[in-house]
Amino acid sequence: MKRRAFITLLGGAAAWPLAARAQRQPIPVVGFLRSTSLADATHLVAAFRRGLNETGYTEGQNVAVEYRAADDDREKLKALVEDFVRLPVAVIVGNTPSALAAKAATKTVPIVFATGSDPVRDGLVASLNRPGGNVTGVSFLAGALGTKRLDLLRQLAPRATMIGMLVDPGTPEAVAERREVEAAAQAIRQQLIVLDVRSDRDIETAFATFAQRRIDALFIGTGAFMNSRRGLLAALALRHGIPATLTVREFAVAGGLMSYGTSITDSYRQVGIYAARILKGEQPASLPVIQSAKFELVINLNTAKALGLEIPPTLLALADEVIQ
Repeated sequence: MKRRAFITLLGGAAAWPLAARAQRQPIPVVGFLRSTSLADATHLVAAFRRGLNETGYTEGQNVAVEYRAADDDREKLKALVEDFVRLPVAVIVGNTPSALAAKAATKTVPIVFATGSDPVRDGLVASLNRPGGNVTGVSFLAGALGTKRLDLLRQLAPRATMIGMLVDPGTPEAVAERREVEAAAQAIRQQLIVLDVRSDRDIETAFATFAQRRIDALFIGTGAFMNSRRGLLAALALRHGIPATLTVREFAVAGGLMSYGTSITDSYRQVGIYAARILKGEQPASLPVIQSAKFELVINLNTAKALGLEIPPTLLALADEVIQ
């Protein structure tokens, strides 16, 4: 074969993959955004991927996912949203602060949220049945369960004269929950000490204050910040000998005494399904907000034993899961 012919043949062979790639349709990209860290959200990421898979999408094959975390920095969160809009991604998936930041940044890129708050009150959607605009998602109602969690905590510690409450003031669901819990405590004349926390150091300081004030039980407010610190909160509550409750099951699994709420993990699976449906052409405005309907009470008997606490049989009978 002549040298010139060989070079021509080699050039043509090398060009085949490029031509094939040029003809191939680019796969859609989903932006997965957390206002906190991703390190504590591996179970949520896995659930989100399951939702995508159930609806015909496999990450790395026919969909790509870009994962970002703001690590509790609101300016960073805003910048990450702007990056997603510039790319642009086909869908933005996020928790409450992420979805609010995304809605403020774009009216065209579809947004699917997972929130423990009321998305209508927070301004994410116009209504639950007809969201309107470019936003829809799943509400797991964490903030609306505050008074019920307070009642369960009082059943767990019936002699508690002073109950502490930790609140992240940076999320609408936590603020609303605080208001409802304070009103409920006042109605039954339950003394409540409420402390705002925004960092790990704030949490450590709050527990020192609670120790000085000799609280008998601890109500941990809802929200991504608290959920992401569930291990730290469980350890500090045990160290200080304080019965404590949080919304997510993962708190009890991490050594917390009790959790009551809906499954955030399953909510992220449903978010994955909605993201996939949007990728297939459906509009957020026509996808009603999903409201979680199953509530789970989880009690950790190992922690109860370590605290020297006997769980009332009536409460044990109500438990959906007992860890021992």
